[in-house]
Amino acid sequence: MDLHAPLGQERKDKNRGRRRLGPSTVTSALAIASLAGLSVWTALAPTALRTEPPINLTPAPPAPDMVAVSEATESREPTDGPAGIAKSGPNDGAVIRRTTTADGNVVTTFSPNARQGPVVIGASSTQDPRLAGQPNEDLIELTDAGELPAVSASGLRPIDFYARPWSGARGTRIAIVIGGIGLSQTGSQTAIRDLPEDITLAFAATGNSLQRWMQEARRKGHEIVLQVPMEPFDYPANDPGRGTLLSEKAAATNIANLHLAMAQITNYTGIMNYMGARFLSDDKAMDPVMRDIGKRGLMFLDDGSTARSLSGDFAKAIGFPHAYADVMIDAQVDRQAILGKLDELERIARRNGQAIGVGAAFDETIAAVAEWRNEAVARGIEFVGVSALANDNRP
Repeated sequence: MDLHAPLGQERKDKNRGRRRLGPSTVTSALAIASLAGLSVWTALAPTALRTEPPINLTPAPPAPDMVAVSEATESREPTDGPAGIAKSGPNDGAVIRRTTTADGNVVTTFSPNARQGPVVIGASSTQDPRLAGQPNEDLIELTDAGELPAVSASGLRPIDFYARPWSGARGTRIAIVIGGIGLSQTGSQTAIRDLPEDITLAFAATGNSLQRWMQEARRKGHEIVLQVPMEPFDYPANDPGRGTLLSEKAAATNIANLHLAMAQITNYTGIMNYMGARFLSDDKAMDPVMRDIGKRGLMFLDDGSTARSLSGDFAKAIGFPHAYADVMIDAQVDRQAILGKLDELERIARRNGQAIGVGAAFDETIAAVAEWRNEAVARGIEFVGVSALANDNRP
């Protein structure tokens, strides 16, 4: 006790209350200081602690065995994407890219706008199934007769765009064409309802409600062709109907009637004769008609009813797609007879790799074809749209 201190106050010991810093306390303080310094340095550093590799925006080159081919599609609008990818036409909802493989085959990649990823369809730029009942405006010519098929500004043809896709395999292939759609309401309805979608339907230009039946058939997945009435040898006793193309008529008259027939519907891949044995054998009458069909990017399907037909010769000379039927399956409208003709069609297909059969929308024909087709598929036959079996004949 300090006797000299004022009353009530004591002089405190200088060392009382001081804490000595032990080794552990010093270590903790240094650690905290180090972390704080590291945080400040990291925030102020010009570069991050870990460097990410730069993003390469340059597209990868094509595989060594594939060569990209830049080819315009069916759009009249300017291309928006990289080279080789063009914006599609307004009604097809697709982006198309063609690639040539090392062996010369062309593979078309078809990418619907609403889908994720491309779908390989084959050698043609086919229509989006969701819009199959609507025409591609790029493939239409507006005329006094109505909307006629036309090749687009980029060179796309109706036969390419409206064709039914197929596998591209080298197996046995058969196309069956059932005609007379539109001539009978019940027959048309039965054919569209009961026939599998890989059966081609032929619409009679003289039929009724063709636009309605066309849209139903296309939405279901059928490829379609248009039957144009042509003069038979026994005309007018046997009259195919209004607007028949006649060998004795002037070229302008036949072309006008052809255009009236063409304007009845859209979305077809080609023209098929309805009767026409005499007209198909007359070279002077045939010439302007075949040239008009060819320039519109259509095929001509000959029903094979006359051996004197010149359609194949014109197709080769002018350079447009052509197909020739091998068997008329229902010349006798009887179920067993039709099944026998279908068996004959299969024998031809197995011998030649492919075959085309034609018939009409009779109840017996529709039932027999639907039954036989399912059995043939089980035997390894692939059924394709008739355009898949046409000779292109392009120079």
